[in-house]
Amino acid sequence: MTQSNANAITLDKEISWFKQVLATRFDDYFHRATAIEAIREIAPPDVTNDQSEYARLVQEYQMGFDERIVIILALLPQIQPHVLDTFLMNNQQIARGFTEFGGWKGKDHSGFLPTCETAAFILAGDNLVERFAVMRLFQPDHYLSKQQMIKIEHGTSGEPFLSAMLILTPEYLNRLTTGRWDKPDYGIHFPAKLITTSLTWDDLVLNPEVMDEIENINTWLKHSQTILQQWNLGRNIKPGYRALFYGPPGTGKTLTATLIGSTAGIDVYRIDLSMVVSKYIGETEKNLANVFDQAVNKNWILFFDEADALFGKRTQTSNSNDRHANQEISYLLQRVEDYPGVVILATNLKTNIDEAFARRFQTSVHFAMPDADQRLRLWQGMFVNNSLLSVGVNLVMLAETYELSGGAITNAVRYAAIQAVRMKRDQILLDDLVKGVIKELLKEGRTL
Repeated sequence: MTQSNANAITLDKEISWFKQVLATRFDDYFHRATAIEAIREIAPPDVTNDQSEYARLVQEYQMGFDERIVIILALLPQIQPHVLDTFLMNNQQIARGFTEFGGWKGKDHSGFLPTCETAAFILAGDNLVERFAVMRLFQPDHYLSKQQMIKIEHGTSGEPFLSAMLILTPEYLNRLTTGRWDKPDYGIHFPAKLITTSLTWDDLVLNPEVMDEIENINTWLKHSQTILQQWNLGRNIKPGYRALFYGPPGTGKTLTATLIGSTAGIDVYRIDLSMVVSKYIGETEKNLANVFDQAVNKNWILFFDEADALFGKRTQTSNSNDRHANQEISYLLQRVEDYPGVVILATNLKTNIDEAFARRFQTSVHFAMPDADQRLRLWQGMFVNNSLLSVGVNLVMLAETYELSGGAITNAVRYAAIQAVRMKRDQILLDDLVKGVIKELLKEGRTL
């Protein structure tokens, strides 16, 4: 049996149970005769020996009656939306829907979409004591939200708390249906991209002092639980780690961040600031919240490249735009400080970063331009296959003559390789490499 088939069989049983609970709630609410007096008399299906993803989720978190109702309620619009059509009935006394049913209207979806109020109605009816107990299910510290199973989305500030939309996150929708554990898709709703590399630490050429700082981050990722819990330092030390990488372009900042994640077995997401920063008030904070909310319990490394676009210095507040920009920085500062994972900011100039951030970094790492010896190692690392080089190529001369970053050397080699292919040669000439170097120097506004 495939995983998706196992998931379907289990969810079919769970939905049948949900229908019974829902019918009993309506019977009770409208004072209709029924053999069952309370919804909790209807026991949920036993999933003890079940191998579906839903069963694994229930077992992992020891989900109770209430949590299972919430999960199925949030899932139904995706797989069997007609089950919720009963909520579309009108209250004949006021010629409109029942307020106590909750629900929200989608732009294209014609069916009923649940809110937290919907869950409260099913689980508690109009019993205030039980409604107060249900509200705990939607608090940020409850595992349903903390583990990003459900998303509680408020449309407008100031409206009742339970009017928030109840949404099953895409990650758990995929897990409970197809059995796939998909990573978030890069796009307007998730402005971050997973970055990987096929390179290793041997391909990275850095100063010993820089590598020592990097090793501190690697050690924290490996042993933070020992430091915080076993050594009982968690009372005073926050679980997150913040690092600033600064230095000229092409000196290895992005590659280092990627290798840190690769070593620790942790995903590294590069935040696309062009999709985060918005001229509209509140939109930048909303975009950032979306990234941090999805990352908070997944232990991702968040990498902000060209971070001074977002983490720049605050200005004197001479107008509303200045105040809004400063509010964005303050909000970001708080989210970075509260994030329990690793946050890496990268910038070309350290002085561009707001001092409030700089003070909160656990480490600031300077990625300097490589010296001649390091440049030689970079050139040599590009040509593992020495047969690609013609006899006249002198890598030592190139390293000593031209001051280039690792990224610039990579671009020069790419150009040289293209030239060799265009000329139908199976070897790269010194002239190809020199032309590639000159192009890189011109890009940087430098001459020989």
